[in-house]
Formats: sequence, C-alpha cells, structure tokens
Amino acid sequence: MVKTKTYTCSACAASFSKWSGRCETCGEWNTIAEEAPLSAGPASKSLGAKRGSAIHLSDLATAEAPPPRTMSGMGELDRVLGGGLVAASAILVGGDPGIGKSTLLLQAAARFAQSGLKTIYVSGEEASAQVRMRAQRLGLTDAPVQLGTETSLRDILTTLETERPHLAVIDSIQTMWADNVESAPGSVSQVRAAAHELTAFAKRRGTSVILVGHVTKDGQIAGPRVVEHMVDTVLYFEGERGHQFRILRSVKNRFGPADEIGVFEMTGRGLDEVTNPSALFLSERGVPSPGSVVFAGIEGTRPVLVELQALVAPSPHSQPRRTVVGWDSGRLAMILAVLEARCGIPFTGLDVYLNVAGGLKISEPAADLAVAAALLSAREDAALPADTVVFGEISLSGALRPASQTENRLKEAQKLGFSKAIAPAGGKSSALKGLTLTRPADLTSFVGEVFGAG
Repeated sequence: MVKTKTYTCSACAASFSKWSGRCETCGEWNTIAEEAPLSAGPASKSLGAKRGSAIHLSDLATAEAPPPRTMSGMGELDRVLGGGLVAASAILVGGDPGIGKSTLLLQAAARFAQSGLKTIYVSGEEASAQVRMRAQRLGLTDAPVQLGTETSLRDILTTLETERPHLAVIDSIQTMWADNVESAPGSVSQVRAAAHELTAFAKRRGTSVILVGHVTKDGQIAGPRVVEHMVDTVLYFEGERGHQFRILRSVKNRFGPADEIGVFEMTGRGLDEVTNPSALFLSERGVPSPGSVVFAGIEGTRPVLVELQALVAPSPHSQPRRTVVGWDSGRLAMILAVLEARCGIPFTGLDVYLNVAGGLKISEPAADLAVAAALLSAREDAALPADTVVFGEISLSGALRPASQTENRLKEAQKLGFSKAIAPAGGKSSALKGLTLTRPADLTSFVGEVFGAG
C-alpha cells in the first residue's frame, strides 16, 4: 500500500498533497515541506499522519486565580470538599447501601440551590414520588431543586445541555446506561462510559457533577478503579447502620486536602452536622474501665479524640481470636508481637478484641501506643486515669516515634478537659498550661511507668 505524503506550509500551516515552490494559500515562497507522520504503524492502530491543534503552553510562574467555590452552608460538607464546591468539578460519592448517601446529597442539593446555584437532581434508582417523600421528611420542599428520574445517559446529557445547570447530582452511576455500549447497566463498560461522558460534560460546560457510586463487599466503589481517576474528588460515606454517627471522608481531592473528614449524626430530620466530633465520640464514655483509652488523633486537618476499647480474655480455642473493628488487624498483630518480644508480655492463649468507639475508622500509625495501652489495661485489669490521652507510633524495635501535629492533639485534649497526656519524646510541641505531659523513651519505659512493670 502506497503511503500518502503530506506537505505543510511553515508560514500558514496549510496542508497540500504535493510539493510546490509557492504556497497557494498565503503566497509565500519555499515554505512548503514534507510533514513527518504523527506516529508510526497502521492507520487503524495508530494516530497516523493526521495532526491535531497545538495546545496552549505556559510556564510554571504563570499566576492563575484559584477556582471559584460556592459554600453550601453545611460546614462539614464544605470542609471535606476543601472549602466549598468548585465549578466544573466531578465528585464521586460512595457508601454502603442505606448509609444515607441520597439523604446527604438531597440536603446538599437543596442548600446549593438555596444559595443561588441552578441544581438538577437525577435519580435512576427511585421514582420521583419517593424523592419527594424524602424531601418532605427533611423539610426541603421549598428548595428550588429540579428533579428528574431517568437512566438513559443520552437523555440525561441532552437535558443537561439544554438546561445548563450549575450543579447536577446523578444517583447513581451504576444505573446509567449508554446506548452505544453493548452491555447491561452496572457493568464495567457501562460504568466507565457513563463516568467518562459525565466528567467530560462537567469540564466542557462548567457544570459541577456529583456521582453516587455503589460499593463492593470490601468497601471499595464498585466498577473499574479508572472511574476514581477520572473524577476530581472521591468521597466515602462511612458508618454503622445501627449507629447514629456518619463519617464523610475525602480519599482524593484535587482542590483541597485529602483524608479530611466531616461528621454527621443521623436523626429523624435527616443528617445533622457535628461541629465538635471529639465531644460526641466521647459522650458515651462513663466511669473509666479496664481496656478503655482515649486516643488523640488527626483526621485530615482536624484533631479528633476517640475512645479505643480492648478486651482480653482466656481463649477456649486452640487458636486465639483476634477481632478488630475500626483499625488494621495486621497492625494489631504487630503490636502484640512487639509487646511479647520487647517487653516480655505474652498474649498466647488469650482472645483479643479491639474496637474504635463511634464507628470511626482509624488508619494513622500514631494510634499504636493507645492500642498498646488499651491491651495492657485490659490484660492487667487496670484502668487508666479518666483525664489521660495517649498517642504515638511504635516501631518493631520497641522504640516510640513522635506523631505529627503533636501540639494540635494536645490543644484538642485540653479543650475537652483532659489534664494528662502520654506521648513519645521528640515531638514538636510547646508546654501547655494545665496539661501534664509524660514522655516515655521506649515501650518498655511506658509499660513500667504506666502499669508498674517492665
């Protein structure tokens, strides 16, 4: 097969099929040269010789204004979004069935609509009557939100092109289907195609799009992981269905800090904001008991105090149980091994149960020392003082490593009435009046100072 050659004028970029000395478009002489193909390979498998338009380039010093944001008035939601909703952004919200995703987004859509944004709520899972019943229960019937029920991606995009809203909520991405994809709704191909088209629409038309995603048994958003890479922000709505607390966690955010959390409380009127989550997580904490320790953690940019509960009991089985709720089970196994190898405190033949109160999930390693304190307190049947908080990371050698933002953790503890803190030496913190800080050198020293053994 003969390859077609292309000739381009360097003065006006006009293309010709053959060479000539003078450009017929701009009239310049000796400006036409043969153009190399854009990529090698057959035309059906590569880009071939056809060229596109040159993109605009700028240097790193080019100053641009930050993207405009719109505040919803829900402080916890605005915090997780990084300070408000960014125009032309694509947001993916995932969570377990029945956790309250639709309730949260209907409340958020109503708040954004009341703040002046033209908002469209498209439901592919519920009928319009069901959404209106929820709005009546939440007291949102006066909000200027436009409601639609449809699953055809072509019809939804046509409606959005016509209406040109500022915000569109799609509930959910697994129910959308594109007629050019030959697979059932909810399949990998359909989810990928729907997410791509909706994200491209958001960037092209300046509309913010919020997509609701189902989660798998492992707690990950169902469908291909490429969907999470397409969008700007990925939020997870967490919590136990039998518990009133709900955590909105940012795991990806191109316009703000990741790992930020917002705390809500599920009530009969919907989701209420919790402005002081530390006080709420500790509200059910009564008289200090063995195995109960307060951990001063950091979630995103905010300090959060939460109670860790441990139970150690003789095991009737040949293989002792290790049950963890809200923390990493592998990290618990490591703490048990360090306590036995470095401090001579065995947990052989003992069942170990660890729970993070309030339904919060902790991932930072600074909880190591609090977990060790809870385990030792439960094993020795000795309660720690009620006014003490603990945090710090434990290494495999038994050394204690300082945690980040030590001063913020201590300030939050002092604000809630705690007067004692146990933290590793070396953390950057200034002395706080009225707060006694104990700094053990290593894990063995910690065990000796707190529990009188070493």
